Amino acid sequence: MNYLWLFVFAVATAFESDESNDDIQINCEDHSVHIKWKVEKMMTANPARLFLGSCFPSVFSNMTQDGAYAEFHYPLSACGFRRTSTWKSLVYENKITYRPLPKPYPPAFTYPVRCVYDSPKGWTPAFQSLSTGEIQGYGQLAFQMAILNHDFSGPAESTVFPLGSFVPIWAAVNQQGHQPLVLFLEECVASATPEMNADTLIHPLITNKGCLVDGKKSFSRFLPRFQSSSIVLHLQAFRFAVGQEVYIHCKLIAWDPDDLNETKKACNYNKATGEWELLDDPFQNSLCQCCESTCGGREKRDADFAPQGLVLKSVLGPLTFTEGSL
Repeated sequence: MNYLWLFVFAVATAFESDESNDDIQINCEDHSVHIKWKVEKMMTANPARLFLGSCFPSVFSNMTQDGAYAEFHYPLSACGFRRTSTWKSLVYENKITYRPLPKPYPPAFTYPVRCVYDSPKGWTPAFQSLSTGEIQGYGQLAFQMAILNHDFSGPAESTVFPLGSFVPIWAAVNQQGHQPLVLFLEECVASATPEMNADTLIHPLITNKGCLVDGKKSFSRFLPRFQSSSIVLHLQAFRFAVGQEVYIHCKLIAWDPDDLNETKKACNYNKATGEWELLDDPFQNSLCQCCESTCGGREKRDADFAPQGLVLKSVLGPLTFTEGSL
């Protein structure tokens, strides 16, 4: 399985997990965690109820002589890991759970996951600007981004998509104890490189503070939300860089849901009407009219100045778009 998240964090020089259990093996790797969990028979009927934080199993095997196993192999930037830092250590904490019933019912089984890393030499905890860079830990927020499979039940098992097929791109913010937030994809572009500079050739997807411009020439759309703190972009595979590695560069912003405006929005293009529509409230479609010009809005309330605006830049990939069918 390919793993599709790329976030920038401090590099660890040593790692460990001080949890042990005969049925649960936790391996803290340089930038990820690999867990192998021998699950009880009662848990095998529905592996979609097994979780590492907010993530489904990467692999589930119910056919071995030893019984059933669930494996989780994810970056520490995914699944809602909570990171704390000291002068000497970086600590990532999460839980594996079995939830026979959905929230708000409590899990039937919980086991802690903890990875401890030595802080790099010369590194000190930093309080960075709320508008850029890493905000993991501010108000216990954690951003996630992934490619989903076709029925949205878990991560995609392949990064190869034929032209015209759909790529479900999921993003979420785990707000935990923070005030309620709504998540937007403010800007997204595709490129053939994981890093961009002034000369990088790009394919615009979302521009102008949340306008899905790719939807004007394709069938790409923001899908209706299941919850305000996550969003799904149903992206139609495009011809840009066909056969090459493609990376999706996005700027995610978590915002006050009661303060939607021209700069904090998610807008779909309706080809039938030739109009822009606001994903979250069709009665406020006027907020999307600026998609054909320049979306400005109230600069004094922009995320660069307001504490309710929390931003992370991320890179998703690599993906490959191919001619013909798989």
